[in-house]
Amino acid sequence: MSFITVAAATLPSVPLDFKGNRDRILESIRIAKEQGATLRTGPELEIPGYGCLDHHLEGDTFLHSWEVLADIIADPVCKDMLIDLGMGCRHRNVRYNCRVLCTYKRIYLIRPKQSLANDGLYREARHFSAWTKLREIETYYLEAVAAKVTGQKTVPIGDMILSTLDTAVSCETCEEMFSPLNPSTFLGLNGAEIILNSSASHAELRKLKTRLDLISNSTRKLGGIYVYANATGVDGEARML
Repeated sequence: MSFITVAAATLPSVPLDFKGNRDRILESIRIAKEQGATLRTGPELEIPGYGCLDHHLEGDTFLHSWEVLADIIADPVCKDMLIDLGMGCRHRNVRYNCRVLCTYKRIYLIRPKQSLANDGLYREARHFSAWTKLREIETYYLEAVAAKVTGQKTVPIGDMILSTLDTAVSCETCEEMFSPLNPSTFLGLNGAEIILNSSASHAELRKLKTRLDLISNSTRKLGGIYVYANATGVDGEARML
């Protein structure tokens, strides 16, 4: 039997603070590594910041996000760690809210969000498209700044599970946990043992209980490990807490 220590980093989601977000992410990786973790996840869209509003539509936001990701995985602190990072990606001229599973100088996969939050405080459909190609994988052509670090020209993008020598890991992002056809059910049935959920879920009376119930129900049905990381603090305009 193998054991793994996992780390969920609860970090501020500061819009467009690319340098600050990069430094906070690297520090969280250092702390996780010091505690013996070999897998680290963090909040939704943690590289650009969740509350970028219409800056999510700008090409520079995507470019700077890739520059930050390249800086992170070029740092030796990422050695021997599987790292789950959140950022927007443009694939075939469509914007997606994505998770990027990576390690030191290597990107394993990009996993786009399938269900977007578009009620209450949220307007994700204004900025991103949902990935509708369930259980399908396509080829993503890496930006030059990332390709220079990894030596890779392409990586897979889509609905997939990352298999390692001793477990299988996949992602679920915030709103997907609340959807009737939540991905973790299908991922678990297809062999995923560790589900990483990265969220930017705001504070609201009794919402924490709802989240905990959904997490418990997921592991109650399928077993395995559910790792949940949420953003903390307020966003740039104090619209969300």
